[in-house]
Amino acid sequence: MSEVRESDVKIEASWKKALEEEIGKDYFKTLREFVKEEYKHAIIYPPPKNIFRAFELTPFDKVEVVILGQDPYHGPNQANGLCFAVNEGVPLPPSLQNIFKEIESDLGQKLIHRTGDLERWAKQGVLLLNATLTVKARTAGSHQGKGWEEFTDAVIRTLSDRKENLVFILWGNYAKSKGAHIDRFKHCVIESAHPSPFSASNGFFGSKPFSKTNHYLITQDKKPIDWLS
Repeated sequence: MSEVRESDVKIEASWKKALEEEIGKDYFKTLREFVKEEYKHAIIYPPPKNIFRAFELTPFDKVEVVILGQDPYHGPNQANGLCFAVNEGVPLPPSLQNIFKEIESDLGQKLIHRTGDLERWAKQGVLLLNATLTVKARTAGSHQGKGWEEFTDAVIRTLSDRKENLVFILWGNYAKSKGAHIDRFKHCVIESAHPSPFSASNGFFGSKPFSKTNHYLITQDKKPIDWLS
């Protein structure tokens, strides 16, 4: 439980400008108050300073790839503001283990770093966006339906409308449903099963999202992502 200070929860400047209208809406003001109260009275992840970390590490103008997740992890020291990622030194969750396996299979090389904090991807232009940006400890989905989904739909729609030739990677049915806001004539959309152990063998393994992403970026005269770093 902690007090949330406004100075701790800031949206990166280029995103704040891009989402100015959305942030001013009544639902977002209600969401902000709800989240502030939750941090006061319960253990909430990630820490307040990391709620908008994905935006901080990948400014609006730098976005080239979007990977969509659902909820932050709800265990101690796991959630760090980037979907599928965990803090340094934290054991890799099964979905992230499977993501790393697919990278090595897809690209035919071993990962250089196997740490769970995916900041190294975010800094290359990979927006690692969860649909819901906060969660109560040990309670999966506890902050769903409070407004985050509307906000992240607006993020996807804004990226789709204002940018061109992005890659959106959608794993699982939930992410695919968020993809309804993407203009598929302007952008590359890569879909497959979720990397969770429950579904990875039903279409995630062998889907080659990382090589497909880089192939598309190269065809658009963009720099490929170094997934192995």
